[in-house]
Amino acid sequence: MVSIRKSAVALGAVAVLGGAGLATASPASASVRDGYCQSGEFCYFYNSISGGYFHGSGSDFKASLSNYGSSHPGCYEFRSPGAGRGQCIKNNAAAYWNKSKHNVRIYENTGYKGRYITVKAGSWGNLPSWLKNNEASHKFL
Repeated sequence: MVSIRKSAVALGAVAVLGGAGLATASPASASVRDGYCQSGEFCYFYNSISGGYFHGSGSDFKASLSNYGSSHPGCYEFRSPGAGRGQCIKNNAAAYWNKSKHNVRIYENTGYKGRYITVKAGSWGNLPSWLKNNEASHKFL
């Protein structure tokens, strides 16, 4: 689980990476899609935020993506430990954390189409009910 309190971001990274993973991670590993939400990334989480924590597996991105894919093996997956790990993220995400320096637009359809929300750089939250488990692309603005 990751604390969403801004004063505890570093502690949250330790909690999500399990401490030892953080100590042994190389700088190059920060660019790998590993499911851990790191600086410069936009991330989805399988479950909603509750009790001040993200729950479930995560999926991290450093760039826009117009199609998440709907089935294995051609989909983007939740990768970190927790509920939802290994599942395709399309239509399965409940929360987001935008740790990038850019606003990110989350669309309900592939190809950056349909209704969307724009999440500000540094923000986090649960997806609105109409977009929860109904997301298909995102664009860094």
